[in-house]
Amino acid sequence: MTREFHFRGRSISLGPEAKVMGILNVTPDSFSDGEIHFEPRRLAASARQMIENGASILDIGGESSRPGAASVDVAEELRRVIPSIQLIRSFSQIPISIDTVKPEVASKALEAGADIINDIQGMTNHLLRQVAVREGAGVAIMHMKGLPRDMQQAPIYSDVLQDVSGFLRTQASQLIADGLPAQNILLDPGIGFGKTQEHNIALIHGLPQLANLGFPVLLGVSRKSLIGQLTGRPPKERLAGSLAVHAFALSIPGSQTNGLILRVHDVAATWDLVRVWQGLSA
Repeated sequence: MTREFHFRGRSISLGPEAKVMGILNVTPDSFSDGEIHFEPRRLAASARQMIENGASILDIGGESSRPGAASVDVAEELRRVIPSIQLIRSFSQIPISIDTVKPEVASKALEAGADIINDIQGMTNHLLRQVAVREGAGVAIMHMKGLPRDMQQAPIYSDVLQDVSGFLRTQASQLIADGLPAQNILLDPGIGFGKTQEHNIALIHGLPQLANLGFPVLLGVSRKSLIGQLTGRPPKERLAGSLAVHAFALSIPGSQTNGLILRVHDVAATWDLVRVWQGLSA
């Protein structure tokens, strides 16, 4: 099955194989790689490499969402992300996602050339929804319990899969009611955002149920604590573990029903995984 994901008058086809979103953090305090891209030349080199290696979307973030992270004010976040978007736009028209919770940042980022709003707070801010509708942006709705500063302090669910899927369904319905076309929406279960190891594993096993909500799924597990807890390795040594989770996700029947996008730091290796998996499954 092939599905179109739309954003600002453009679209990409999803399915039958997964697509890859490359992560470009422009923060000095990212849990994994922010300091690498804080300098423009290194950011440009990484962006070019990700595009060459098979990324279908680039995700730019200027505020760390690691557990315990403090917030960043609007001016500082804009100082980080707007030049980054403009720099990439100077040499590529690849779809760009802005990873932000702030309406002001999202609006300025879209003006600078971004196409998609990736909101870890699940588009609960009505002003952010207004920006998305006004600009016809693509939107990634993510589930998070709490805020980055406190989200890992003993999160509890009655049924994590039911709770997360219910939230995502409600927020997608709200966006559609506000005027955003359904084909502009992605859903992200928020692996590692207010979840224990058991919650994360349950959500990965539950990908078919999330896919059955009728929207493409954005899955972000790259280098996360889920993998660190299973392997004992620090973030920059979690490539093999990340690939294992991606392969497992691809193997679950129904996980790609409406399209699957893998949000990753290591684009080349992940894209190789996707192509080999697809070739073996054909």
